[in-house]
Amino acid sequence: MKRIHYIAISAVIIVLDAITKWLVSARIALHDSVTVIPDFFSIVHVRNTGAAFGIGANAESHFVPLLLNSGAILVFLIVVAYALRTPLADRTLQIGLHLIVGGAIGNLVDRFRFGYVVDFLDVYVRDHHWPAFNVADSAICIGIALLFLDMKKKPEPVTA
Repeated sequence: MKRIHYIAISAVIIVLDAITKWLVSARIALHDSVTVIPDFFSIVHVRNTGAAFGIGANAESHFVPLLLNSGAILVFLIVVAYALRTPLADRTLQIGLHLIVGGAIGNLVDRFRFGYVVDFLDVYVRDHHWPAFNVADSAICIGIALLFLDMKKKPEPVTA
């Protein structure tokens, strides 16, 4: 029960990710775009069959989805094990780990259900676009940033 507020972070990410992907899929045609801030930000509807930011999306091999799913499950299990072994009082680390877990589950659910992940956040400057991403990807990136922040705030062990 002491972990419930951290588990709630993962659950909120999973639900928010699913709702936003559903809204984009239901309201924006595939490959269409809605400009929010000209020359900076749009909502798009793309399907990513690759890894984060579309890496490997154009691979023809049937092993790519298997490798992506297996890798994601392995990372998920490692992160969960680490979260369970980390003190609850280590808030920055726990929040970071649970953001990663929520994002990983959000994208894994889509990969297993559809064979792709819906990406819809498109950040760009004029014609230079960052690869489209989603809420789960954002949670994973923020979680990783929190892990690095946590590492920076802890003193280095002294070795003789």
